[in-house]
Formats: sequence, C-alpha cells, structure tokens
Amino acid sequence: MTISPFTTEQLLFSPAQPQRDAIPTIFAFPNEYSVGITSLGYQVVWATLSCREDLQVSRLFTDAHESLPAHPELLGFSLSWELDYVNVLNLLEFLEIPIRSAVRTENHPLVFGGGPVLTANPEPFADFFDVILLGDGERVLHEFIRAYQAVRYADRETQLLHLTQVPGIYVPSLYEVTYQSADAGVQAIVPRHSTIPLPVHKQTYRGNTLSASTVVTPKAAWENIYMVEVVRSCPEMCRFCLASYLTLPFRPASLEDALIPQIEQGLKVTDRLGLLGASVTQHPEFDALLDYLSQPQYDQVRLSIASVRTNTVTRKLAETLVKHDTRSITIAVESGSDRLRRIINKKLSNDEIIQAAINAKAGGLSSLKLYGMVGIPGETPEDLEQTVAMMREIKRSAPGLRLTLGCSTFVPKAHTPFQWFGLNPQAEKRLQSLQKQLRPQGIDFRPESYHWSVIQTLLSRGDRRLSHFLELTRHYGDTLGSYRRAFKELRGQLPNLDFYVYTDWHPEQVLPWTHLQGPLPATTLLKHRETAVALFDRSQPQATASVP
Repeated sequence: MTISPFTTEQLLFSPAQPQRDAIPTIFAFPNEYSVGITSLGYQVVWATLSCREDLQVSRLFTDAHESLPAHPELLGFSLSWELDYVNVLNLLEFLEIPIRSAVRTENHPLVFGGGPVLTANPEPFADFFDVILLGDGERVLHEFIRAYQAVRYADRETQLLHLTQVPGIYVPSLYEVTYQSADAGVQAIVPRHSTIPLPVHKQTYRGNTLSASTVVTPKAAWENIYMVEVVRSCPEMCRFCLASYLTLPFRPASLEDALIPQIEQGLKVTDRLGLLGASVTQHPEFDALLDYLSQPQYDQVRLSIASVRTNTVTRKLAETLVKHDTRSITIAVESGSDRLRRIINKKLSNDEIIQAAINAKAGGLSSLKLYGMVGIPGETPEDLEQTVAMMREIKRSAPGLRLTLGCSTFVPKAHTPFQWFGLNPQAEKRLQSLQKQLRPQGIDFRPESYHWSVIQTLLSRGDRRLSHFLELTRHYGDTLGSYRRAFKELRGQLPNLDFYVYTDWHPEQVLPWTHLQGPLPATTLLKHRETAVALFDRSQPQATASVP
C-alpha cells in the first residue's frame, strides 16, 4: 500500500479552522511532491494561505494531492522552473479546467500564479493565467485575497478589473499586445481600460524577518531538512544574475530577532539545517551565526549552505561545515578571466579563488565545486584558456582537494543589464573545449545541457505568441525535437528561433516585459550594460548582429 506523503509531515505552524463560507482554494506546485515540498517559497505561501480562516486550502502536486474541492474558486501555482509549464497545463486538464484563460467561464476558478519565473517574464505563459502576482508573497498575497473577497460574488470581468487596482497584481488579458509584424518584435503593450495601471510594479518585502520552513518531512528531496532564509537578493549585482537584480535590495535577516528563533524552532523537530540565500556568507553577522551553531548542543546538526561568496571561504567556515557533516562547498567563479569578471561585475580575483580552495582543504573539506559559465557577452577564446589555467593552478595549490567545475551557458534574463544580449552560438563548442582540456587534468567537468539552455533562453525572452507554440510542443511530447517541430509548423505566425534566442536586441526595442517594472528602471539597467560593453574586446568578431 502506498503511504501518502502528507502523513509524514511535521508542521511548524497551526493551520486555521476554516469558517463556514471559506473560499475553496487549491494551491499547486507543478512537479512531484518531493520537489515541491522542498521549495521554501511554496511552503511559506501554503502556510500563509492555510492560516487564513476565510480560505479552505488543498495542496496539489503531479503525483499527490489532498482532498480537492468539487468547485474551487481559486487555483494557485508556484512556478520556480520554466519547463514546469508543461505540468501546469497537465494539472489544469486533470482538474477539467480550460488551459487558456480566454475560454474559462464563471464556472471555473480564477487561476493565479507567482514565483520567480512569472515575476521575471510571465508573457510566454500569460494566456494560461487569469492573474499573476509579481514579487514577494509577504507584500502581495494578503492584498490579493482581500481584494478577491470584495468581489467574490461579482462577474469575472468585474473581479479582474478590481484586482488590477492592487499593486503587484497583473491581469494579462486586460493588456493588449501588438507586434511590428507576425515575425518581428513587440510594437506596443497598452491597457484595455483607462483605470488599469501601466506599468505594473513588482512588490518588494523589506522586513528583516525572512522565510523559514513551515513543514519538515522525510519525503522532501532533501530529507528532513529545515530551511532558513538568511539573506534575500545579493549585494554583488553580477550583470547576468536574475537572483540579484530581480530581488533587490539586499536584505539580511535579523540574527537575534529572526534567525536564532527560527533555527531553534526547526531543530526541535530535525537535526538537518539548510541556510538559504543568494549570498549567505555575506550576512553582516555570519561569523556570529557560525559561533552560535558551534555550541555543543548543536554538535549533531547536519548543516548545508546554499551559496558561499568565494572570498568568505575561511578556514573557520570550512571547519564548522566539517564539524556538521558537510564535506563539500560550492562557489561561483563564472570564469578565470579577470577581464570577463569585470564585464559581469564579479568582484573577484584568481588569488581569492585559490585562497578559498586552500582554506577549504585546510579546514578539512574534501571537495570543492566551482560554478562557471560560457557564452558570457564579450567572451573570447582567450578567456576560456584563462579558466583552464585557473583550474590547473587551484589543483596545484590545494593538492588532494577534489575539484568539480559545473558549467552553464549564459542565458539572458529579464530585468538584468544583460537582457538585451542573445545566447552565444559558440557556447556549445566552448563547453566541449573545456571538457576536453579539464578532464585529463583529473578535474570533474560537469556541463549543463546547451540545448536546454536554448529552450530556457526562448522562454526567458519570449512573448505571448509563444503560448500556442508551447501548447503544440507539449502535444508533440515536450522533447528537444518537439520544439523544433513546433517552430516549423508555426512558421510565419511568430518570429523564428534566432530572433528569440540568438539575436542581440536593440536597447530601444519594446521588450515583452516592458509593462512590468522590476526593482530598477530600464535606464539604470542600460547604464550597467554600457559599462560592460565598454570592456569588450573590439578585435573579436561579434557572435550576433544587433537588430533595431
């Protein structure tokens, strides 16, 4: 007999008892339970909804669900990965809800979505959602529910118009998008009514108490882990980085008022602790946090840290991790080229990277994983040679330390200074070149799939016309070949793959997300982009041509 994963959960909050006329709500994660329940964002939003007496909340995953209401009024999705859109459509069909918002009637629930994918660029998925919440749940979630309560029994058009008045709530159907031509870019994005805001502003929570797990379970992808968000955003502002630019400003959680009480609560039910954030070790009191966790009563705690700034890898940090059953640490270096790191605003030197490896080994860690990237705008073959040289120098400086270089392809992201650049078509060959040079050196080279980077770029830069394309792709099986087949079938109805993926877009071009305002205006992003372009090697041929 299969045991329901919900029976293994230890809740760290007390759900409210729904009142008699509570709104029947389904909150879904478009992946398996083990993946969804490991998402801190999903956990926190689910708990936030479940603590409201005016909601009756049921959870839904691709492989498990709680008892679902026969007639839900609200259906929410937390979308953390672009390619999970397939499961959004599958779950809509499972619930017998039309996948396109334009076809839904008063008898269907309002389908809303949130999460980093939809906050960055919701447009390829916009036709599948009635409502999209832009930004931090702490700011927008309760306002959304209150606004819905006010028009709960109104017709659908009235409901949607009313919801647009809440900051951070985006109703895609109430904005009209026109195009220069069927195979060219966006011409204009305008509201359909004068009362509808333009642009829609992402909402940012600025408090000093951040998120922590609301449930611990052995069925999570990280078994029995209790997660604490130490920082939000990143002060480094690498110019390609969505996690930094989209979530500005950098906010550390209060050590005394938030982190310590949260950790103490979690360690009452588990001995596995995860410290999360885009740049955990840059918390201003991180050393004090290490000292706190080094107390004898926490000797049995297994500690994991999501991200470590390279120049914060000290022997003390390594020794603390080893004491708490961690043998490896991960740092993001992007490249061995000083020039390329200046282009992306990575304030880091090779000496600091080498010292981090030396400190990691001296502190007892057995392995070091580095994150690199190819295809960065302005990259030349010489930059790759410097990455190989850096890895060799690390190996010489810290003998016996197991080295892994995980390497991705640069993918442009909305609301970053590099959103105008396309994917470098030479990236696949450069991944192969690094592999050929590093593996004989005894360095474990792990490249991410270049082909899926192409699809990720398509989705991260796409406009609404891609919704029909995505439906067709799913129909063909959602493989790499199905994407090519769908483009071929829709030829003449939307731009070709090169336009979305490889073309450098002109700075004055209307972007698919122009009507959605992130933390920084486009004028500021352009200044950051110009600073990077000034460092390009003009003797090198450009990978793609700029299109006005």
